[in-house]
Parts: sequence; C-alpha cells; structure tokens
Amino acid sequence: MTIELIIFYLLLIDSISCNLIVLFGDKWYVKHFRVISRWFPPAEGWALYYLILVLWIGSLLYRIGLP
Repeated sequence: MTIELIIFYLLLIDSISCNLIVLFGDKWYVKHFRVISRWFPPAEGWALYYLILVLWIGSLLYRIGLP
C-alpha cells in the first residue's frame, strides 16, 4: 500500500463522514461544535462536491493501476 492510497482512503472516509453529518447530523454538529460550525457551516453542496472530487481522484488512481 502506497502513500497515495493511504491519503486517498483517509480523504474518502472524511468525505463520506462529511456527507453523513450534513445529511443526518446537522443539528448535532452545530450543537456540539459551536465555534467550528460558525467557520465551517454544514452545506450539502460543498459536501457533495468534496465527495465527487475524492471519487474522481480515486478513479484516476485506479486508471494508473494503484489500487
């Protein structure tokens, strides 16, 4: 396992958890992370865009034969 795959899997886990928080835990996130939620409010558009970018990077890694 190369460093590129490790970074990709960490980003994939982060982007999936970000989408889950935006979709299902919006009130929980704002309640427990008040200061952070002011700077980084949960937004569905950006979370979905982040997931799409990570999946695109994964497809590029797959095309060059890493995973």
